[in-house]
Amino acid sequence: MASLPPPPLPCVSPPVLPNVVALADDLSGAAETACALGGPVRLSLNAADVAEIAAAHDLVVDLDTRHLPAAEAAHAVRTALRAAQAGQPRLLYKKVDSQLRGHLAAEAAAYAEGATAVVIAPALPAARRTVTGGVVHVNGVPLHRTDGWRAERASAPRSLPEALSGLPVRAVPLDVVRSEPAALEAEFRRIAASGAHPAPDAETDADLDAVAAAALRLGPAFRLLGSGGLAAALGRTLLRPAAATAPPTPARDRTPLLFVVGTAEPGAVAQIAHLTALGAHHVPLDPADLAAGTVRLPRTVAAPALTVLSIDGSAGPRPGAGRVLSTALGALAAAYPGRPDLVLTGGETARTTLDALGTRELEPLGEIHHGAVHSRTPDGRHVVTRPGSHGAEDSLLRITVALRPRLAASTAAI
Repeated sequence: MASLPPPPLPCVSPPVLPNVVALADDLSGAAETACALGGPVRLSLNAADVAEIAAAHDLVVDLDTRHLPAAEAAHAVRTALRAAQAGQPRLLYKKVDSQLRGHLAAEAAAYAEGATAVVIAPALPAARRTVTGGVVHVNGVPLHRTDGWRAERASAPRSLPEALSGLPVRAVPLDVVRSEPAALEAEFRRIAASGAHPAPDAETDADLDAVAAAALRLGPAFRLLGSGGLAAALGRTLLRPAAATAPPTPARDRTPLLFVVGTAEPGAVAQIAHLTALGAHHVPLDPADLAAGTVRLPRTVAAPALTVLSIDGSAGPRPGAGRVLSTALGALAAAYPGRPDLVLTGGETARTTLDALGTRELEPLGEIHHGAVHSRTPDGRHVVTRPGSHGAEDSLLRITVALRPRLAASTAAI
C-alpha cells in the first residue's frame, strides 16, 4: 500500500511587530530618532497625531517641551502616553538629550507612570557620550566637568540619579550589561521589584544593543528611555522593514540654501568659517537686536546661493534666552526670500523656523552624518536638522556637499 503524502505544513504568518511611538522633547532629537529607528516612519510636529497613527508606520513626535515649565512638559508626556496606549499595542520610547538637558526628571516621572520599570540609557557612543558608574561622560570627561550646560540656567547633574531626582534609579554596571542575556534581564527584574528603575552603563553600540534586547524580551511593561543611540539599538533589534526609497528629486543647485545656526556651541564659529570659505554670505545677528525684533536683513538683488544666519555669541551665552532668540531667528528664516532649502542647527531653532513656515510634518530621507537628518516637507522643500552639540568642524561643509555637490565642487575648483 502506497504511503500517504505528508500533510501540508501549516501556513504560519510572520510575527507582526507592534509600531513604535517615540516621544521627543525637541525637533532635532525627534529627527535623529526617526532615522535611528529605520524603516517606514512618520515624523510629526503635532502631538495630536499620536492618536491617529497610521497602522503601517512607526511614529516619532516632537512634543516641543524644552521651553515649557516642567509641569506643562510632564503633562504633555502624559497626554501623549494616553493616546499612544489606546487601541493597538505599541512599543513606547522616550527620547532624551544625551547631555541630560531639558525637563528630564519631570518628563521621565510622567513617562514611568503605569510601567513596571523604565530602562534608562542615554549613552550616545557615536558622539563619544558614554555612561559609566551612573555618570554621563563626554569625551571621557564627566558631564558636570564640561561646558555642555553653559547656556542653561542650572548646573549639569553629577549623575543619572541626581538628574532624575524623585525617580528611584539604580545603576547597572558594565560587567552585568556585557554578561549573559539572562543575567541582564534578571538584574532589570530585580531592580524593578525593588521599586526602582535600571540605568545600565554603556560605552559602545553593542552595549546598547544588549540593553534594548533585554528590555524587549521583558515585554512592554519595561519602557525604554534614552538618546538616539538607544533608539538605533531598538531599530537594529526590531529589524524594521526597509523604508521605501525616496523618489528622485530634480537637481536643486539653483535653489538657495539657508543655514540657520541657533546653537551656542563654540564650534559653530569654525563650522561657519568653512562655509564662508566657499563664498557663503554670513549675517551675524546681535542677540539684543534679535530679541527686540529690530533686526532687518540686508536687501540683495538675488538670494545668494549660500547664506548663513547666526547669533553673534562673542558676548558669551545668554542663559534662559534661548526660546526668545530661536523664535526671532526662526521668523527671520521663514521670511527669507527665494524659498530656500534649510539647514537648521539646534532643536529649538529648527522647531521655531518650521512653526513659522506652518510645517507640521517631515519625511526623513536619510542621515548626512550622525545627527544631521535630511528631510522633505510636504510642499517639497528640503530641510536638514542637526542638534547644536553635534558635528565636527566640517559638519556644515559636509551638509553643503551632500545637498549641493555641483556648487561645492565648482567652488572648490576656483
